Formats: sequence, structure tokens, C-alpha cells
Amino acid sequence: MACLRYVITFALACISVAGGGPAKAQAPGKLPVVATFSILADFARNVGGDRIAVIALVGPNGDTHVYQPKPADAKELGDARLILENGLGLEGWIDRLINASGTKAPVIVATNGISPQPMREEGRIAQDPHAWQSIANAKIYVANIRDALIAADPGGASVYRANAENYLGKLDALEKDVTAAIAKIPPARRQIITTHDAFGYFGTAYGFRFIAPEGVSTETEASARDVAKIIRQIKTENIPAVFLENVTDPRLVKNIATESGAKVGGTLYSDALSPPDGPGATYIEMMRNNIKQLSAALID
Repeated sequence: MACLRYVITFALACISVAGGGPAKAQAPGKLPVVATFSILADFARNVGGDRIAVIALVGPNGDTHVYQPKPADAKELGDARLILENGLGLEGWIDRLINASGTKAPVIVATNGISPQPMREEGRIAQDPHAWQSIANAKIYVANIRDALIAADPGGASVYRANAENYLGKLDALEKDVTAAIAKIPPARRQIITTHDAFGYFGTAYGFRFIAPEGVSTETEASARDVAKIIRQIKTENIPAVFLENVTDPRLVKNIATESGAKVGGTLYSDALSPPDGPGATYIEMMRNNIKQLSAALID
């Protein structure tokens, strides 16, 4: 951790000096918006439509927990007229990056209004930042982004309201489909292993129990004792499957599967979308992929 803090501090020092480095060009005439990671950027695109140009600092398959800001990120923030962050401790680097960039853009915390779930990490109680894993919470993200875009660009208010209403309807349909799919999974089989603890809100919303050898953040390393405990738990409770994640090293879960006899149930998208040609290129596609993977592994 000390090494990681040094690397981030060094990177931010470079940003404050070299903030004018190369960056992606903003589309002319569109409201420039910067989102901290890909899922948040997808929400913004659905609400903003053609009136905005969205850039995600942490792109597809990227790990927001351990992201190291680049000099170009400061330029993006300096050019933005709106900055969207998740909050709840997900982006430990964002405040320092904002300060280094000198941006005057408003910063919107997209989880405002969401009741954070507590979780245990390294022996302490922390806030779980992965609130988007509940579709009900995703609707709150969308409403916050809609209101932020209206405040930043009042001339587009009617467009943002209409886009948000349309997208919220799609999220309603998604929730019905997810709920129907989960109803087919026997309750006794709704407990699984994932790499890090990213699915707490999903578990609360849809009746799953997720067990993870790592904590809320991918910075947390699983101890040998924790891994051994999980292997014993899989055998004792007959947990049917372990799942990979797109943002974490698969070796830990594969080792747990080998030692416990549980099958590897596929890859879940937790903290990031897939690239455009992947199965989780949007939030809706991500959630549909995840429930498809869960259903395939857990239904007899």
C-alpha cells in the first residue's frame, strides 16, 4: 500500500506540472463531460444523448480501485463542464486529481440519495461503493445525472428529461427480466464465490449470498487463512460455483475451484464494462450477461 501511495503521489505531481499533455479531442458544440469510470459514462451517454461528449477516465475492463491518473486526465478535467464520480470511496484518487487539474467544473456524486451498505474490509466496517449492482440504485444514478446535465446545460433540459425517462423505462424492463430469471434459480443454490466483494447490493436486492476472499477493493489481498476458510465453506455448504471477474486476476478463483471441487461458472462484470465488442458493453448488457452466467451455472 505504501508503494501504491507513492506511485499515485508521483503521478499526481507529474500531472500538476504536465497537465497540458495530449488528450482526446472534445466534440465541437457538445457539452464536455468526464466520468470516472465506464459504467458511469454509459449512464451519462444514455441521458445526454447527442448533446454531450463523454469521456471515461477508467475505460472498459479497467479497475477503478487501483487506477493511476495520467497527465492527460488533468487536461480532460480542465476542459470539462461537468465531472461525474461514483463516491462512497470508490475513486480514492479523484480529489487529488481534481485539485491538480485546476478544473472549475461542478463535481457530481452520482450516488447521492443512495443508502450505502456497510461491509467488512480488513477488520473494519466500510461503505460498499458498488451501488450500481442494484438496478433500483442505477435509477438513482440516472436521476442525479439528469439533474446535473440540466443544471450545466439548461437549454437541453427537455432532451435530458426525455432521454432519462426513456432509459428509466429500459431499466424497469431489465429489472423485470432479472427478477424473472432469478426466480428460476433454487434459493439453496443462490450462494457463490467471486474474487472481490463487488456484488453486495446485487445480493441484497435479489436474494443472493456472495462470498469473496478479497474485500471491497481489489487492493486488498486475500490471506491464505481466508482462502482456506472459503474452500472449507464451499465443501461444507456445497456451494455450486465460483465466478471470475473482468477486473481481477483469475488465478485466485481458479485455484479455489480446483481445491474445492466447485465449478468455474464464467465471468461476471463487476466494476467495469467490456470493450464494445464484448458481452457487457453497456450497463444493460452487463447486467443481462451476469444473470445469464449465474443462471447457466446455478440452475440444475
